Amino acid sequence: MLYNKRSKRAHEDIEYIFRTLLPENGLVVREEQIQLSHQMLDAFLYKQIALCDAGVGIGKTYAYLVAGVIMRKYAMNRTILSSGKWPVAISTSSVALQKAIIKEYIPFLSRVLLKGGVIQAPLKAFVRKGKERYVCDKRLAQRLLAIKGKPKNAQQKEALLSLRIHFDLDDVHGVSGFDRRQVCVPRTCPKECRKNSGCRYQRYLQRSTEPDVFIQICNHNYLLADSIHRSKSYRPLLNDYHALIIDEAHKLPEAARQMFGHILRETDIIEICYLLEREHCKVDAEKIRDAFGNLAGCIQKECFQEEREHYAFPPTAECLLALKMMIQQLHKTQSHSTGAIPGWTMNRLGEAEEILTHFFLHNKRYVLYLQKDKNEIPVFCAASRETAKRMENCLWNKHVPVVLTSGTLMAGNGFQRTRQLMGLKGHPAVREYIAESPFLYNQNCLLYLPGTLKQTPKGSREEVHMIARHIKELVRTTYGHTLVLFTSYTLMGNVYQELRDDMPFPLLEVWRHSQDEISRFKTQGNAVLFAAGSCWEGVDFPGDMVSSLIIVKLPFAVPDPVSEAEREKYGSLKEYIRSVIVPDMQKRLRQGFGRAIRTEQDTCVVSVLDYRAVSGGRYHKDVLCALPECKRADSIEQVERFIRERKGVDYYM
Repeated sequence: MLYNKRSKRAHEDIEYIFRTLLPENGLVVREEQIQLSHQMLDAFLYKQIALCDAGVGIGKTYAYLVAGVIMRKYAMNRTILSSGKWPVAISTSSVALQKAIIKEYIPFLSRVLLKGGVIQAPLKAFVRKGKERYVCDKRLAQRLLAIKGKPKNAQQKEALLSLRIHFDLDDVHGVSGFDRRQVCVPRTCPKECRKNSGCRYQRYLQRSTEPDVFIQICNHNYLLADSIHRSKSYRPLLNDYHALIIDEAHKLPEAARQMFGHILRETDIIEICYLLEREHCKVDAEKIRDAFGNLAGCIQKECFQEEREHYAFPPTAECLLALKMMIQQLHKTQSHSTGAIPGWTMNRLGEAEEILTHFFLHNKRYVLYLQKDKNEIPVFCAASRETAKRMENCLWNKHVPVVLTSGTLMAGNGFQRTRQLMGLKGHPAVREYIAESPFLYNQNCLLYLPGTLKQTPKGSREEVHMIARHIKELVRTTYGHTLVLFTSYTLMGNVYQELRDDMPFPLLEVWRHSQDEISRFKTQGNAVLFAAGSCWEGVDFPGDMVSSLIIVKLPFAVPDPVSEAEREKYGSLKEYIRSVIVPDMQKRLRQGFGRAIRTEQDTCVVSVLDYRAVSGGRYHKDVLCALPECKRADSIEQVERFIRERKGVDYYM
């Protein structure tokens, strides 16, 4: 009965915070946000796992922060609580969200709750990141000594010198990749290091373990690394936590695929070569560097012309020979260097050889695929075929309450696909909750599925002409203010070439890893932005900036080694499409759709130029099921009428 009384008081506190304290400090009352926080609190109090799909504009960050604070206040184990050991861990996918939580959300909430008497001491939070994100004082001193009196890029040198003040490498722009590797904290700090007890990194670790640290913030990879350490009885990376919040949870399966597998990047090869050169093995280092460069070049030539997230290793004679030569060089270096180089370097050589051998022998224990880094260099990935099971063992079977939240956890009418990816299928302690967006889509958003769309051959000039014609018509009707999302950079480039000299408004393109055009678009009053890739999520265009969102194709995933491995689990192609392909498309479609309405006042036309989405199309019902209830149109005249009714004179200036 005591627990029930505490639970009631806890929920009363949530009502007081969201209906009184936060509105008194400038935030609006949102019923969906309040109910979401109640659901999250119950998950904490009853030690459950909550899947919370939170629509755009809910304010889920405050929902879970408040739930975490109140959980701590009314925790049953008062002995643990009195000792201050009741921390919460928050895992995110992006550095931007981590910074917002630590610098904006928590300080504001701490002030409000202190003033309102809900808490008695300020909320203290700490960001936990991998060693490679921080400066090693000893290595920095060595690097500065090495470049003293030598010619070096002025900007890079200034950035390097600033690290004497800045400890977090993410806070400094202009540090070269090579310099980052030279000055970051090594994977293992030598015990004989004179600075070991008093360096900035050791002080950082000491502060992170202070008993008054309530919230630990990390990324998904760090959380999973901590769980792997715990499963192997290694020293944990995070302090023990009694509740876990996973924001941007739709990104967790990809992080798990990386962490529960093996990855070899160009940076790993560069570091291995650097370690060899330090041991006066410059010839071996040069041979390894050349062999990897040859291998990367062969792969780029054979398969990186296509557009996808994951690539199969190209089984051409040239690529296989380059792979074999790389493996042999790694093996030779180990063979004649035994006893001459440190064990750490030998281990790195062995790990690199093992990963590449998986590819050469087509090891069926792993899903083998390639990715490309920001410089278009191949990344070798060997993913476990038991990723979901390992997530279950490492994260969900620890009897710690967990809240997983994102705007795209749900696909279609349920969470089946998310449960499958997360290793939560059949888990008994899972609750599901959908917090609908407070935005009035039925009034402020028009879904346009053109009735004139025709099926055209994929990749044909006819397809490009048809898409360009519809985009041009829409842009003129909505007077610019347009974001066009593509699933293919090739198609985007072809349509851009078709329209670049025939568009009455500024036309911009965002290519891979280039965000400058997004900034330009935001400064233009009525421009048109062509984008693909990462722009389907995480970019914010509030107000009239985007009053027309055009989704050129339904975002179906391109077949790759990862999807092919999953396909093997299903008895028929039809079952696989309905269970995997369509739900994944619906999630991606919702992410793209979320670029349209960013505030309660926004109005926007969302157009889908895929004949499979229109009335009578194969995926028409799936599209409608994935999106909020909106008014619908099938003619350009309805689009024009919608814009004219909802936009003022200033919109056309």
